[in-house]
Amino acid sequence: MLTSMGTITCELFEDDAPNTVANFIHLAEKGFYDGTKFHRVIKDFMIQGGDPLSKTPETTRWGTGGPGYWFEDELSDRHHERYALSMANAGANTNGSQFFIVTKSNGTAWLDGKHAVFGRVSKGHEVCDAIEKVETSQGFNRPIQDVVIQKLTVSYKRNHKYEPKVHHDR
Repeated sequence: MLTSMGTITCELFEDDAPNTVANFIHLAEKGFYDGTKFHRVIKDFMIQGGDPLSKTPETTRWGTGGPGYWFEDELSDRHHERYALSMANAGANTNGSQFFIVTKSNGTAWLDGKHAVFGRVSKGHEVCDAIEKVETSQGFNRPIQDVVIQKLTVSYKRNHKYEPKVHHDR
């Protein structure tokens, strides 16, 4: 993940969350994440991105967008340790495209069983830490200066198609 502040490399946990990983790879390969921003940053907690609406100037809508579908939670025994990569959601089974990286030094155990951990940052911890420290707007936790995901690529994947099982109705 090439960002405007440096590169973040993640290891994905396909065995624990196969559909979540399939969704992430599917969207990445379509260029869905390219140009989106880390739209929510909370110091000593997490950095959140993956909203396509963050490409627009309508900042009041940032954090409400997605790919136009949803999929079920894939909760595992993985914990929200520091640098865990997890799906953001608005409640059970509302996953789409938004994700977050935990930056809290002792993790966020209260999120275990509520959000699907599907990877971890393996390189670029210092980039996550730098993003976490950017100045944000009061009340919205939105970075004052944009932190852009310039390009999200997948450098290693297994030898099969990555087509997530999703739902378009609610």
